[in-house]
Amino acid sequence: MSSSAISPTLPQRCPTTSQVVEAQLVRDWRYECSKRALDITASLTFLLLLLPLYILIGVGVKLGSSGPVFFRQKRLGRGGKVFWCYKFRTMVPDAEALLAHCSDLLARFDENYKLTDDPRVTRLGAFLRKTSLDEIPQLWNVLRGEMSLIGPRPIVVPELSRYGDDGARLLSVKPGLGGIWQVSGRSDTSYAQRIMMDMKYIESRSFWFDLRLLIATALVVIKGRGAY
Repeated sequence: MSSSAISPTLPQRCPTTSQVVEAQLVRDWRYECSKRALDITASLTFLLLLLPLYILIGVGVKLGSSGPVFFRQKRLGRGGKVFWCYKFRTMVPDAEALLAHCSDLLARFDENYKLTDDPRVTRLGAFLRKTSLDEIPQLWNVLRGEMSLIGPRPIVVPELSRYGDDGARLLSVKPGLGGIWQVSGRSDTSYAQRIMMDMKYIESRSFWFDLRLLIATALVVIKGRGAY
C-alpha cells in the first residue's frame, strides 16, 4: 500500500477572526468609496443640469407667496451630527406656528410626521411635492457629504426616540435623498413601516442595491406615486 493512500487529508486552514474582520473592513471601505464617488458625480451633474429649473422654481416660489425661497430644517446625520437639510419652500410663511396652534393638525402630524391634504401647503408647493421637485436642493446636501443619494429617511431630532434600540443603527449611515421607503409607498406608509424599511436598507445595503434603488426611485418620482 502506498504512503499516499494512508496519509490523512489535511484540513483546510480556517480564516482567523482578525482575517475575517480585515476582509469585512476592506469590503466596507470599497463600498463607502464607490458610494461616495457616485454621490459626488450624480449630485454635481444634476445640480448643473437642473440649474435653469432651479432658478425657475425659485422665482415661482417667491412670486407665489411671501417668505424665503428655501425651507431649511435641522436633521440628524451619520454619527448623530445635526445638519441643515434644504428644500424649496412649499408651505405658507410661519407654517410651524400655524401647526402649533391647531391641536387637531398637530396630533395627526405627531402620529406620522406627515399630513394628507395639509392646509399649509401652497398651490405651487403641492405641485412641487407631487413631483418631488421640492427636494432638488438636497442634492447640495449630498454633494457636501451630509446625505447620500440612497439611504434611510433624514429625520428630525425628536423622531429618534421612535426608533428605540434601532436608533444607533440608523445613525451609523448617512440619510438618503431616496431609498426603500420612497419606492414602497412614500407618504402612504405608516411610521412603523418606515422604520422597518430603514432597518432593512441598513442590513442589505451594497453598491448594486443602491444602484437598483436609485433607478427605482427615479421611476417612482416620475409617476408621482405616494407623494403629498
